[in-house]
Amino acid sequence: MIYGIGTDLCDVRRIAATLARKSDRFAEKVLGPDELKVFHARRAKVESRGIRFLATRFSAKEAFSKAVGMGLHMPMTWRSCEILNERSGKPYIRLHGELAAWFAQRNLVAHVTVTDETDYVASFVVVETAATFPATALQP
Repeated sequence: MIYGIGTDLCDVRRIAATLARKSDRFAEKVLGPDELKVFHARRAKVESRGIRFLATRFSAKEAFSKAVGMGLHMPMTWRSCEILNERSGKPYIRLHGELAAWFAQRNLVAHVTVTDETDYVASFVVVETAATFPATALQP
């Protein structure tokens, strides 16, 4: 059953301006440890790729906070929610600390997708209650 849906549209130029004004402190406030590694690697190769990565993560976290219905209030914090990629490129959400415990307590599962263009990024998150079927119910 769907618990919540969140979407966000973000102007990459706004993220670039904030990053220029606040330097890496902005990225360090928004990104978790594994996201920061990707951000620095992408930015070192091509500045705009790093900025778009930061913008997609900012947007996805906004969408996630809307889907769980709490905005950016405890236990939801920027760094307690990471948007990472599987080897295939598919994005997924990894939660930490109190937010992970809050999420697990409610037996929730999150699905995320992000997209980016030159000036805009968009994110969509669906949070649902995890199915609790007996293993035999899944067999044909």
